[in-house]
Amino acid sequence: MKELKRAVLEKGIVVGDDILKVDMFLNHRIDTGLALAMGNYIADYFREKSPNIIFTIEASGIAIAITTAIALENIPVVFAKKTAASNQGADRLYANVHSFTKNKDYLVSVERDYLPSGSCVLIVDDFLANGEAMRGLIKITEYANCKLCGAAVAIEKAFQSGGRELRSQGVDLLSLCKIKSIGNDEIILED
Repeated sequence: MKELKRAVLEKGIVVGDDILKVDMFLNHRIDTGLALAMGNYIADYFREKSPNIIFTIEASGIAIAITTAIALENIPVVFAKKTAASNQGADRLYANVHSFTKNKDYLVSVERDYLPSGSCVLIVDDFLANGEAMRGLIKITEYANCKLCGAAVAIEKAFQSGGRELRSQGVDLLSLCKIKSIGNDEIILED
């Protein structure tokens, strides 16, 4: 998606050899026009699979998940929580997830009722590196007896294994921007 690629090249900041900081437009300060364009792009790609729930993880994927859900005729968005709260129900589905950028493990969860059995689930997130968050959301989708109709990410770090592994497992994975490499203050995109 050329608008996202342009934003990555113009506003992305390289941190070391494996971190790309995009919080100026994607996940801390959100470029709403870009978020809407990404949501429409994802919706157009998956529309024929008829997803009826968008599933993401808190917090950075929520904006793109919402714009995708709106573009798919206002279907619900569900997000897995990274920490427990006293107001959450007891019947929850869980998965362990390791955050690449925070180097921290989370036991993410969602109330079972939020993912009704038989639903067609589309997972949407901001980043894909090693695929830990995506695999956790896929496990929860399976635990809920839902069908995974696909997954979409704004940015895939193609130099890491997550995307290749998910595709080899048969996941229909859409990446709006693939990073071939980063380092020395340079960002190289895949075509």
